[in-house]
Amino acid sequence: MAGPSFKLEKTHPMPLAGVDEAGRGPLAGPVVAAAVIFETRRAPKGIDDSKKLSAQTRADLCHRIRDSAHVGVGIATVEEIDEINILWASMLAMERAVAALAIEPAMVLVDGNRCPRWTRPSQWVIGGDALCLSIAAASIIAKEERDRMMADYDAHHPGYGWAQNKGYGTAAHLDALSRLGPSPLHRRSFAPIAQYSLFSAA
Repeated sequence: MAGPSFKLEKTHPMPLAGVDEAGRGPLAGPVVAAAVIFETRRAPKGIDDSKKLSAQTRADLCHRIRDSAHVGVGIATVEEIDEINILWASMLAMERAVAALAIEPAMVLVDGNRCPRWTRPSQWVIGGDALCLSIAAASIIAKEERDRMMADYDAHHPGYGWAQNKGYGTAAHLDALSRLGPSPLHRRSFAPIAQYSLFSAA
C-alpha cells in the first residue's frame, strides 16, 4: 500500500498546514498537536503515519522535518483535558499548534473527522496521517514531542513507567496506580483514575 503523498495537498492553496495530535488515549500527561507546512511541497523521504515507524526512525525524521518545514506545536494540559474533555482539549492543542507557525497557512488539513472551532479555511481528513504528507509529518512531530515530555515527567514522578508506556494504561502502569495512587499528571476525568478517592472526594 502506498504511503502518504502530496496528492490531496495539491488540490488546495499554499501555504498549507497539516495538523495531527498525539495523546488522546493515555491516562496521564497532556495532549500534544503539531502543524507542519512544506512551502515547496518537498519533504524528507520516509515520512509515514508515526504509528508505523520505529522510535529511531521517528526521531530521525523529526529532525529532518524541522530542518525543511515550518513547524508549530500546541499543548493542552491535564487540567484542560479534565475541564473540557479530551476531544475539545485536542482541538485546543491543534489551534495552538497552527497559531505557533511562523507563517499563516492559506489552508489547514486536519487528521480525523472534525476541525477545531475556528474561522480558518480547513478540511478534516479521516486517516489523514496515512494519506497526506503534511499530516503524516505533523503526526511524527506531535508523537516525538509528547514522548519526550513523558520521559521528562517520568523523572519527576517515578514509578509509573512513563518513559516506556508514555502514560497509556498498560498492565505495569495500572499496577503502579494501585500501589502509588494517581499523580498530579493523571487525568482524573478518565475512568481508571476517577475511581480513586483522592479525586472522587474533590
